[in-house]
Amino acid sequence: MTDPGSGPAPRAAAEPDEEYGAAMRLALEEARAAARDGEIPVGAVVVDGSGAVLGTGRNDRERSADPTGHAEIVAMRAAAASLGEWRLSGCTLVVTLEPCTMCAGASVQARVDRVVYGAVDLKAGAVGSLWDVVRDRRLNHRPEVLAGVLAEECGAVLSEFFAHRRVR
Repeated sequence: MTDPGSGPAPRAAAEPDEEYGAAMRLALEEARAAARDGEIPVGAVVVDGSGAVLGTGRNDRERSADPTGHAEIVAMRAAAASLGEWRLSGCTLVVTLEPCTMCAGASVQARVDRVVYGAVDLKAGAVGSLWDVVRDRRLNHRPEVLAGVLAEECGAVLSEFFAHRRVR
């Protein structure tokens, strides 16, 4: 459900390999590493305007016993440390799964220019699916959103993880 105060819907990725495919593939590597560690397989990457990687992250809530240990938060912290400041203006957050409310809010607070995600999260997505935190007109910053980059591959990593978990 989208808030009536929200901006335009996310645009679909026409040619993901051209612009964000490489960053999403790196995020997928992070997601697979999270799965090997027993974490929900979500990976994230923050890139600057030239496409240089400033930070990577994967879910690590179980390992760190930290409820904020989502891939996006980990990647944004690494990028902020790399830049030496909390403002991630000019940066893009690339994540394998649509961000939750916490991570969507953090992307707004960090002033990222763009949020790019792969798989839609109909249960907890806050970038257009269940909520639309990042494009709420009442906020002072609204990142652009690009949805569906390598969506099938991103979704498959999650599906495989949960299928194996159910078998156990």
